Amino acid sequence: MSTQDTPDPTSEPIERPGQGPAPVPDPAPGSSYPPPGDPGGYQQPGYQQPGYQQPEYGQPPYGSQPGYGQPGYGQPAYGQALPLSPSDERMWATLAHAGPILVGFLAPLIIWLVFRERSRFVDDQGKEALNFQIFLVIAYVVGVITIPIIIGFLILFAAWVVAIVFGIQGAIVASRGEPYRYPFNWRVIK
Repeated sequence: MSTQDTPDPTSEPIERPGQGPAPVPDPAPGSSYPPPGDPGGYQQPGYQQPGYQQPEYGQPPYGSQPGYGQPGYGQPAYGQALPLSPSDERMWATLAHAGPILVGFLAPLIIWLVFRERSRFVDDQGKEALNFQIFLVIAYVVGVITIPIIIGFLILFAAWVVAIVFGIQGAIVASRGEPYRYPFNWRVIK
């Protein structure tokens, strides 16, 4: 095969998908093709794709995400938290009512303190569950004090049953996204 049969890389245009042929620059005399530092010879210094504008200095390119710690779209102002989604609201409100069955008053206390500024629904249901747990702690204390009179065992058992039954009811209602009110509650936290 002679040198006339081999294509000269400088004489034929390079096909690019979606852009058609692009002009191929002539190599400088005595230089190698493609120029050093240019992978494949696809872009030459100063070459820009049509319709593309370089971002201003210090600005991220179009379509890129902001870096860690930089404010971007949908991020709250300094010192504020993002509001909870409706499914997250229902989940945390449900845990505020069901959590005390396993861990006592700590579950609604922690949920209310963490999420009260991010959701009105979780704020309301967390306070309701926490107030009910405060009421139950008072009932347990009264039950323990009255154990010598035998009625204390009845008070403790009744408080335990009421805590489980109303906690489950509250969790079911809150999981539907509806506010739940305990039939009897002492609302200390307003």
